[in-house]
Amino acid sequence: MGYPSGMGYSQEELDLIDRTEEVEIETAGDAGVRHRTIIWAVVDGDSVFVRSYRGAHARWYREALSNPSVTLHVDGRSLSATAVPASDPGSIERTSAGFLRKYPNDPATPRMVRPEVLDLTFRLDPA
Repeated sequence: MGYPSGMGYSQEELDLIDRTEEVEIETAGDAGVRHRTIIWAVVDGDSVFVRSYRGAHARWYREALSNPSVTLHVDGRSLSATAVPASDPGSIERTSAGFLRKYPNDPATPRMVRPEVLDLTFRLDPA
């Protein structure tokens, strides 16, 4: 599931996301007010995945569902993206494997792969 030439993240951007422990996702609320939230992001191939740690009630998750135009802030860079729900088994598995690989010793990792949050996965496509 690649992107047309020139439409995907650059390898440099993918590497940056992959090695950055925490990123910020910027979402817009109903009144257009923008919010930033610290989250984890994982890279699998040319795809970037995120998941709501706090469940479906997390503000960033609700806002990304209603307005999928988001910005990922990574180490001083701003990457425009579209949050695409990725609750298919393949995306869920790729995301869980990414969290287990990237954050093997973090005490929060088991909460990121618990069954209740698996469906709360987004793929962030470059916008």
